[in-house]
Amino acid sequence: MITLSATAPESLSRSTESTRPPVRVGLVQHRWRSDADELAKVLRDGIDRAAGEGATLVCLPEITLLRYPADTPAGPNPGDTAEDLLEGPTFALAAEAARANGVFVHASLYEKSPAADGLGFNTAILVSPSGELAGRTRKMHIPISAGYYEDTYFRAGPAEGNPYPVYEPEGLGAKLGLPTCWDEWFPEVARNYSLGGAEIVVYPTAIGSEPVFPAFDTQPLWQQVIVANGINSGLFMVVPNRIGDEGAVTFYGSSFISDPYGRVLVQAPRDEEAVLVADLDLDQRRDWLELFPFLLTRRPDSYAALTAPVDAQRPYGAGHEATAVVK
Repeated sequence: MITLSATAPESLSRSTESTRPPVRVGLVQHRWRSDADELAKVLRDGIDRAAGEGATLVCLPEITLLRYPADTPAGPNPGDTAEDLLEGPTFALAAEAARANGVFVHASLYEKSPAADGLGFNTAILVSPSGELAGRTRKMHIPISAGYYEDTYFRAGPAEGNPYPVYEPEGLGAKLGLPTCWDEWFPEVARNYSLGGAEIVVYPTAIGSEPVFPAFDTQPLWQQVIVANGINSGLFMVVPNRIGDEGAVTFYGSSFISDPYGRVLVQAPRDEEAVLVADLDLDQRRDWLELFPFLLTRRPDSYAALTAPVDAQRPYGAGHEATAVVK
């Protein structure tokens, strides 16, 4: 496992002096293993390395401890591998590592749900240095296409209440949001977090090849859209992905951390386990939004179409008939 680090580059548009110290964040990019003890050891080593490099927040990929299940549609009991939020192995790993290193640990799990259909939640968690739950957010947008049949395993997070919570845990010195993977493709998600005051958005991810179109490499598109959403909403993006072959999907790693100016501060290889660490000058969010005040010049009074219900008969817009999703 390699370790790559970056210091905060200079702000490109600072007009007001910053008095905030940089926040050092880290992530772990790993390959799933069937041996649970070996997998936990690799992840713990990655967390320890990031903490040893000074990270105060360490982030892990989507459904951290599981083989990615959704490369094939679920059977009659999709929630067989789901776990309890606080009593399961993911929280236990994160809490132990957080306490041992005195850092915040972010992880992701397949959370049990009592619903009769057996579907669970795809849930991101934040654990404090004392080993307590400091945040939880359920994935809102669920993939439905070939190789990513997540709708047969996961139910979408509820829209009621606060579906995009922003956490400001004591001792971290940052405000952050915790969406998951497919959420990263939606500019509405980044904008909601920015309006909620988030400075950092963490996207635990499990993405790779397209089984029906194996020659189509989506990695550049994936990276570009996340970086672009960080630009248009003034956000630092922390994006841990996994590597390796898991059934029909080969995961392409390329985990990265980007800033509101669209600069990729540090990035992992496509096919190697890695720890990334970067210093974030969080006032660069303010600097950028002072120069390009997207939030101030919005026109929400003109956005009614964005909140209209999805029209399943015309999912590609007015005047375009529905065609089948690739399965």
